[in-house]
Amino acid sequence: MEQIAQPVKGGWARTFAEIVQTVLLAGVLFLGVNFVTARIRVEGSSMEPSLHDGEFVVVNRLAYRWAQPLRGDIVVFRFPLNPDRRFIKRVIGLPGDQVQISEGRVLVNGMYLEEPYIAAAPRYAGEWTVGAEEVFVLGDNRNNSSDSQHWGMLPLDDIIGRAVLVYWPVAEAGVIRHSVPLLAFEA
Repeated sequence: MEQIAQPVKGGWARTFAEIVQTVLLAGVLFLGVNFVTARIRVEGSSMEPSLHDGEFVVVNRLAYRWAQPLRGDIVVFRFPLNPDRRFIKRVIGLPGDQVQISEGRVLVNGMYLEEPYIAAAPRYAGEWTVGAEEVFVLGDNRNNSSDSQHWGMLPLDDIIGRAVLVYWPVAEAGVIRHSVPLLAFEA
């Protein structure tokens, strides 16, 4: 006995329901990814040689929800002088630290930092005290960076998250290394 295919009742309704379900699931996933991450484009050379102009970076928005930044973390933040702009820099000084730059070296609490990631030694000098709920940030390209040595401390509340991954261009894609500058020796 031969069976004859029966038309499926409600075919259009079922197809429409599946499309709506797929769109809703995609929307929930999109919102979830945007809640947990941000994406920024590196502009300029202030983080050379670690990050380069034009690279696209994924930022972990939840990194500092339950913890504070660590010395050496590369963070993305709202620029304190213009909150519409986003900057990316390396954390050097933590709340309560004394930061000094002298003779091309960075000292934190009287200890020199070992910084293999910088482009060149800083050609400026100064002393700063990091307040509570603030950090001191510098670009890795110390002599070509708008950072805490110019505009002061970065409030912790302005930090968006921790830079974790370069995803574009593909040739530069990879996990961002957060070198923790070791306190080498006393000054």
